Parts: sequence; structure tokens; C-alpha cells
Amino acid sequence: MCEIAPGQSGVCRVRANIDGKIKSLTYGSPCSIAIDPVEKKPLYHFLPGSQILSLATAGCNLRCKFCQNWEISQGDPHDMQNYSASPAELVALAEERGCHSIAYTYTDPVVYYEYALDCSKKAHEAGIRNVLVTAAYVKPEPWGELCRFTDAANIDLKAFSDEFYRNICGAALQPVLNALVAAKDTGVMLEVTNLVIPGLNDSDADLKNLTRWVKENLGVETPLHFSRFFPQYHMIDRDPTPKATLRRSKEIAESEGLKHVYLGNVITKAAENTYCPGCGELLVERHSYAVLRNNIKEGCCPECDREIYGVWR
Repeated sequence: MCEIAPGQSGVCRVRANIDGKIKSLTYGSPCSIAIDPVEKKPLYHFLPGSQILSLATAGCNLRCKFCQNWEISQGDPHDMQNYSASPAELVALAEERGCHSIAYTYTDPVVYYEYALDCSKKAHEAGIRNVLVTAAYVKPEPWGELCRFTDAANIDLKAFSDEFYRNICGAALQPVLNALVAAKDTGVMLEVTNLVIPGLNDSDADLKNLTRWVKENLGVETPLHFSRFFPQYHMIDRDPTPKATLRRSKEIAESEGLKHVYLGNVITKAAENTYCPGCGELLVERHSYAVLRNNIKEGCCPECDREIYGVWR
């Protein structure tokens, strides 16, 4: 529970006690609006090759020492160049630009919860899908309500260690695990990302524990992305993740039985493509954020007719 004294803001910087009431300082005021390829989220099993309207407000409820978007996630909303955009205006913008989905991303939508929820409701009314890119450090009740209007999510599982979460992120592991399971149970199309940081979460034991948990709790076809770390924020003294470590991560996850394992923040052709877990047929060929070929037919492999986990149209 975050208790905020009168005139003060919370740890997320985007909620303040104003005249005895907790109010959002960022509702309707995104600091970033862009159109991205959906692969950038990263989502590889959700409308491949499509463009997605992406937005964020300032603030975050975590304090990750390695944050890759720290300029806005750890910034004060008063210091940002903010835009004015109501939920209805964002939906209209998505329609105008031909985007069939909206992503709440870059920082974390749980800190601009009311805004993300209202936008999601408006989007669904207009037939536009919603995507969450989040660390999912959130209580069950608001999370469950947001998931009702969410079509897909990429959830950042930063490590399979409560010590890591507490010392490196200022959070805890179990609420994230609970949120992952709840999202899956709600029917959200789920992908998971793990930023592999040298010396912190890259041991064989770390990787095996994480991938085994994903397999046992989310299913073997849940896509898992291992992403390359680059020095940022308060962790500029650490080297980027060696490519060999990323390859080892992928090998461990596949040896544990996961069917769709990808590598991010590095161009590695074989680790960007989607293959049928049944017959091995190349289904989606990618290069960086570009889809070169999509052979999936009606959500299935064209060779063996196996259903492929994801949202394909």
C-alpha cells in the first residue's frame, strides 16, 4: 500500500494527494505516442506484420536499475513534453492511421491504470484490440478488470528470483507470477520477455527455473523472448549480454520443452522466425521488425494443420 501525504506524490510519481484525495497526474496526458510494428512490443504471435498505435505516460511503480526507458519511466510528469489525448481521441487516431490495435507500453500501464482502462473500453467499442506491455506488478482486482478488455500482453518476467526483484527492481516476484497466471486464465494471448543481464539472472539455474515455471504454469506454447541487455540508467558499468549467452538461454528453454523461443535486441535469423512445433515448417519469417513471409492459414500450419497458439487475424 502506498500512503501519500497531502501535497506529495507516490513512488510512481504520477499519483498525488491533492486536497486529501489521490489523483492521477497523467490521465489523458501521454508523453509518448507512436506507431510501431507489433513485433517491437515484442509480440510475435499477435497479428504479425501489423502496425500498432503505442502510447505511454510518465512514471513507473518499479525502480529497475537497468531500465531501458528510464528517461520517461523514472521521470516526473511535470518535466515531460506531454500531449493531450482523451480515450476517444486515441481511438479515433488509431482508426485514422489504420491501426487495428493499441498498445499501452514504454513505461507501465498499471501506473496510468484508469487511462489505460478507459482507452481499452473505448477501443473495444470501436472493434480495436488492446495490448499491454507491462511488468504486471499489480494487485489482482484491478488487474483482472484490465484483463477483461485486453487481447494480448507481453509481460516482463525480469528474473525467477524474489531477491532480484527486491534488490534490483524494488518489487517482489510473486505478484508478477500471479498476474501471469491470471492473464492466461482470463484468455489474454500471452507472451513473456526476460531481459538477460550478465551476472544477475543468466546462470543455467536461473534460466532453467524460469523456463520450467513458464512451461508448468503457462504452457509449452507460450512464446518466450530472451532479450539482450545494454548498459542503461544505474547499470552502465555492466557489459551487454554476450550473444553466446542468448543462444544458451534459447537452448535451455527449448530443452525444457518450450516450443516458441525467440531472441530480442539482436538480429539472429533463426531466433526470429516462428516454426510449427509439430512438423517444423517455417511459418513466419522475420528480419528485425519486418515480416518477410507469413504462411499461417486460418491459425494453423499449412503442412500438418496443427493449430498455432496466437491471434493471427
